[in-house]
Amino acid sequence: MVVTDAVLVATGTHARRRARLRGAVARSGIDALLVTDLINIRYLTGFTGSNAALLIVASDAEDNTADGTSAAEGTQFCTDGRYTTQSAQEVPDLPRLIERPCDLALLRRAPEGLIGFEARAVSVADHMSMLTAANDGPRDIELVPMLDLVEGLRAIKDAGEIDALQRACAVADRALEDLIEAGGIRPGRTERQVGLDLDQRMRELGASDPSFETIVAAGANSAIPHHRPTDAVLAPGDFVKLDFGATVDGYHSDMTRTFVLGSPADWQREIYLLVEQAQVAGRSACVPGATGHEIAAAARSSIDE
Repeated sequence: MVVTDAVLVATGTHARRRARLRGAVARSGIDALLVTDLINIRYLTGFTGSNAALLIVASDAEDNTADGTSAAEGTQFCTDGRYTTQSAQEVPDLPRLIERPCDLALLRRAPEGLIGFEARAVSVADHMSMLTAANDGPRDIELVPMLDLVEGLRAIKDAGEIDALQRACAVADRALEDLIEAGGIRPGRTERQVGLDLDQRMRELGASDPSFETIVAAGANSAIPHHRPTDAVLAPGDFVKLDFGATVDGYHSDMTRTFVLGSPADWQREIYLLVEQAQVAGRSACVPGATGHEIAAAARSSIDE
């Protein structure tokens, strides 16, 4: 396997994130954390497959794993045989266990003590299986539900994350610009045609996928917040609403734009300017300490008035 400079940079970033998490695990009073949320696993390792688990041992319990295979940082990664090659490329800096189910395989290798699990990512059925695995043998293990240990770290974006978000925004921006310049938003096209066109342009510009199902809503459909594109035909005088985004390196952008096909009527100008006024009021209310409710109220107040 060839390890590129980009992989080396990424593994350093992931190792620093895991180091911060090990400290958070220790401060939370548990001995290890079983990570099963795939988004969190990608954040901590770079792995992009569909099945994996990660066992993070607290900073002060790194040498206590059952089989002595913990890395110096006290982390074990598990995936299944479909990802043997991929995981070697994406996670070259961690010991890899190829087995399934991944969560149960790591639990059987966990240190004794309190083992946290991601309560938001574990079903009732999965929890029952985990309890069985934890009690399979002479070891003394207690499972502890944990909330948002990894998410608390993810809330503060590092330089790599900010770069990915900026590129995701840029891809969506450019795709829309190209769509407009090509005349892709015009009477006679259907909502579905416009959406597929926009999605393809984002992929050609580097997005792995749209952030979500692209919304194209024309005419009366533009009043439906989460309208799904249909074969409705765009007509002169329609409002056309686009709600879309691009996914780049796992990070998603999201933007909404509304157009009028042709010259807007007076009532359309009035509504458009009112929404713009509400947006300005909401953005002005975005200050440290403000709640989402307060910001929403500021935006809605101009409409209410």
